[in-house]
Amino acid sequence: MPPQSPSRSVVITGVSTGIGWATAKALVARGYRVFGSVRKNEDGERLTREFGANFVPLVFDVTDSAAITAARQQVQKALGTEGLGGLINNSGVAAGGPLLLQDPALFRRNFEVNVFGLLAVTREFAPLLGATEYPQSLPGRILNISSVAGKLAVPFMGGYVSSKHAVEGLSHVLRRELLLYGIDVIIVGPGAVNTPIWDKGDDIGPYRNTPYFKPLAGFLAYFVKEGKKGFPPEEFGEKIATIFEAEKPKTRYALVPHKFAGWVLPRWLPDRTLDKLIGKQTGLLK
Repeated sequence: MPPQSPSRSVVITGVSTGIGWATAKALVARGYRVFGSVRKNEDGERLTREFGANFVPLVFDVTDSAAITAARQQVQKALGTEGLGGLINNSGVAAGGPLLLQDPALFRRNFEVNVFGLLAVTREFAPLLGATEYPQSLPGRILNISSVAGKLAVPFMGGYVSSKHAVEGLSHVLRRELLLYGIDVIIVGPGAVNTPIWDKGDDIGPYRNTPYFKPLAGFLAYFVKEGKKGFPPEEFGEKIATIFEAEKPKTRYALVPHKFAGWVLPRWLPDRTLDKLIGKQTGLLK
């Protein structure tokens, strides 16, 4: 039997708050059935009440392979012969600190969630997207949520920056390998989005008696202030939904507020010039 029309079902990881929540809201409003991952049952119940019958919670952590498999089985059963229209890999963490002093476990956590978790979810759901010999619907597409940090480096965010650089490379390789099945892979690189993450703050206490404490405190205050100037979540969710539906999408989108100052200029400046600017702003340059 030839593949049917494109599926209107999408899996999104990390939908409890922020970008994932906003994307789920936008796609449900556009008539999609959204399977959204959460780590707590109560979050799934809350979102089901909020979004309605077209939202289906999946309770799993992207670092738990058995839970990912169980979630895929749940989605597969719900889809029947339909197939999956899309996978949006949004789950991520940002554990910061100076690279010379940060607990290696915190650095590793960025990779466990942002890179290895993303790949584990992609491998599990790929057959439902059409990575199989006899697909049941037209190929789905994958959106990987990267970051400005996937292309630019800022101090004190080494684990996050490194992991998002890895997401960029992984995504380009996946897109080329999945040409075999017609599954597209699109990178979305957000700048600041005004989500609850900015109210959490990082614990910089472990660095109090180090030379990095003062520049780190100043950087964190600036980072939070700029983050709260970012896109409203609902606006950002609509942008991702529009990219997901694009007939001929680009391979990468930079969704950055104040785009010239926050994206174009830093990428245009020579590295040494940018080093000096960042060093003066943070107090790292004596």
